[in-house]
Amino acid sequence: MTPLSRRSVLLGGLGTAAATALAGCAGAGTSSSADTMQFWHFLSGGDGATIQALIDDANASQNEYFVRPTVLAWGAPYYTKLAMAGAGGRAPDLAAMHSSRVPGYAPGGLLDPWDLDRLAEHGVTEADFSGPIWESTIVDGDVFSVALDAHPFICLYNTEICEAAGVLDADGRLQRPDTPEEYLSMCREIAGHAEGHALSYGFLGEGPQMWRFFYTLYAQHGTQMEFPQGGTAQIDGDAFVSSLEMMHSIIDDEIGNSRATEDSAIAEFAAGRSGMHYTGVWELATMEDAGVPLDAGTIPPIFGHEAVFADSHSFVLPHQSNPDEEMRSHAYDLVAHLLKSSYDWAGAGHIPAYLPVTEDPQYRELVPQAHYAEAADHLVYDPPAWFTGSGSNFHLDFGQIVSSAITSGSGFDEAYESFQSHVDRILSRPNPANPEEGSDD
Repeated sequence: MTPLSRRSVLLGGLGTAAATALAGCAGAGTSSSADTMQFWHFLSGGDGATIQALIDDANASQNEYFVRPTVLAWGAPYYTKLAMAGAGGRAPDLAAMHSSRVPGYAPGGLLDPWDLDRLAEHGVTEADFSGPIWESTIVDGDVFSVALDAHPFICLYNTEICEAAGVLDADGRLQRPDTPEEYLSMCREIAGHAEGHALSYGFLGEGPQMWRFFYTLYAQHGTQMEFPQGGTAQIDGDAFVSSLEMMHSIIDDEIGNSRATEDSAIAEFAAGRSGMHYTGVWELATMEDAGVPLDAGTIPPIFGHEAVFADSHSFVLPHQSNPDEEMRSHAYDLVAHLLKSSYDWAGAGHIPAYLPVTEDPQYRELVPQAHYAEAADHLVYDPPAWFTGSGSNFHLDFGQIVSSAITSGSGFDEAYESFQSHVDRILSRPNPANPEEGSDD
């Protein structure tokens, strides 16, 4: 989930070659009559190994089709290639996307909607997902994605430091203050017992990190932004400014480091020098490997409302002018298989989207994952728009607009006005992926 670098692009290319080679080897043992399903995704590292294991299990469970995955570098290159494949008639049978990117693709005809009756035949219905996750799959009334998980922005905490600070409740869980004053007081108690800071939160030069925490705080005011195409962005100025002020308050060099980068924040918490770490669930394995005595939960409702920023890895049907209906049937079967097998996916920290998995007693014994599973009921995704979502320039632009206000503690109103103007300018442009809106030249 980190921004792309030259190294990650190169690794992505190597991963593609390796995945293709491995798929070819695996295919040698399958029935010659099995249909080959092309599945594109961007999952690498531990996530890549886990999804491949689930795919291998699906291949071994039947002989009607064989899934041949292609792994591409995550970010703009992936989404550009997927859009070009859909527009050019060379789309794979199935692909992975972040749910937040789907609103930019579905209106342009780059994705085909899922048939709810066919999903139900495979045991997948709306009732199997939390409200926020299911709502994230819908664009203009149709379901265009099926979520595998939710990966929220959460709080990891060092149980030894927090216990010494007296901020754990009777169940040994971190307290959940619901006012700014109580929250800052708790943070200062933790700071008094930490070798480093109360909170490790890396943000310098990291637009996505700033947005994840900001939009969590913004939504905790009980509101969300709306970005109507061709209209004016609906943004609560008071909530916007209040959220930035809180972000500035926590980087006072007591609660949090005013010069923290994402990497330095990870290092501080991994070394046991801070009491809390705000990050994505994908860092859970890193901290477990580091041996940190930890637990996890959602960021407390600082402004009174439960809300947590998140995105989801989802499955989509890239548009095909004349889809092979038998292959489409295989795609439905595969997605249902992966959803029902997603307990293993939780090992990476993600919350399985399929409720029968998280409601199973086995999952409730998975700690600390089970301790933030309730986040699935309080997720907030990027405001739906063609330019928002994971890996988009939107997050980078946000960081550039608000960074100075967060670090200096001034210019909050100006940052709000600049952000409003920036979004309004983008909303006045056509969606470049939607041919009905014309060119964005």
